[in-house]
Amino acid sequence: MQTLILAGIAFPIMFVLDVLWIGVVGRGFYKAQLGSMLRPDVVWGAALLFYIIFAVAVAYFVVAPALAAHSLPKLLLSAAFFGLATYAAYDLTNLATLTGWPLPLTIVDLMWGMVVTTATSFATYLIAVKFLNY
Repeated sequence: MQTLILAGIAFPIMFVLDVLWIGVVGRGFYKAQLGSMLRPDVVWGAALLFYIIFAVAVAYFVVAPALAAHSLPKLLLSAAFFGLATYAAYDLTNLATLTGWPLPLTIVDLMWGMVVTTATSFATYLIAVKFLNY
């Protein structure tokens, strides 16, 4: 149950951060890097499924263990590495297998994976400690 509660906290945080990054801040960059590969519309079902899965994974693998250890440093290190590893699975696979997948996009996306996962995990941890007495 703890994992689902933490995932419920993490989901909107990551969703908002990612929408702001992809849809506003990095929109021109992604458009320039992906060109015709970028869909004109978002397949929201697939996007929401990703955010649900990722929120549960962040809650289970990052936030819950850090709460159990009462360790913010553990949270920050685990979150950054988890973000790097999960985004690397996507970006480095694309770089290895897709013709025209851009290296600059891979590098930026790996960094973003670390940032968004760490920010989401940190905020989720703080909310859980302050309001849920974890």
